[in-house]
Parts: sequence; C-alpha cells; structure tokens
Amino acid sequence: MQAKDVMTSQPQYLKDNVTIREAALTMKNNKTGFEPLTDANKVTGVITDRDIAIRVVAEGKSLDDSAKSIATERVLYTYQDEDIESVLQNMTEQQVQRLLVLNDRENKDLVGIVTLGDIANECKSPELAQKIVNASRTYQ
Repeated sequence: MQAKDVMTSQPQYLKDNVTIREAALTMKNNKTGFEPLTDANKVTGVITDRDIAIRVVAEGKSLDDSAKSIATERVLYTYQDEDIESVLQNMTEQQVQRLLVLNDRENKDLVGIVTLGDIANECKSPELAQKIVNASRTYQ
C-alpha cells in the first residue's frame, strides 16, 4: 500500500495572506485541524489547530494577525508512491500525525494529505496496527 492509496486527495489550502481568524474559520467549516498555506502554488507553511492554541491563545496574539506569522514553516511531506510503512516511519521520526503528499520528487505538486487516521482506516494487519500505535505515541 502506498500513500496515494489512503491519502485525502485534492486537499484544501489557504493563501498565506489570510488572517488567523480566517484560518480558524476554514478549519471549523472544513472540520479539519490542519491547513496548508500557499503562495503562487508553493506551500509556504502549514497551520494547525494546535498552532492556534499554542501560538495565539497562549502568547496573546491577535486573531487579525497573519496566519503565516504563526504557521510552521518547515513543511513535512512524503511522496504519493511512498510505501505506507515508510510514511509511518517518517511520522514517527518527525513526531507528527499528518504529512503533505507531493506527486513526485521532480515537480513536488501538492496532491494530498495523509494522516494516521487515514492509514488506520485501511489497516488490515496486526503489524501495521502496531506501527500506527507506535507513531501515535510519539506525537507531540
């Protein structure tokens, strides 16, 4: 099984000039906790519900500030042809539960998002289930 077999295709994304409030409303409306930010089709960062809680609420930032000002700029990703076990290993090492999915190493176009939940929904083996559990234990 590869990342493309379990990922959410055609992911939603936001322009990186939206406000924190707009990003939060988009997450609420889309029932997500993660939105990539883009500038001219290039991913410039990602914003999560956790970013809003930690970097906005705890630090007293304004909801009218730019979402980019609190976004994680180090974008973590995998490729659509990557084996699921490698994707899980990547998540475990990076201590995350979501990765952007890019089409290939040459073009690097955003084609999806893969989460631990996506992988768990397709899990059919005890060995893979244990790797999912291990990946979720390291999430910060």
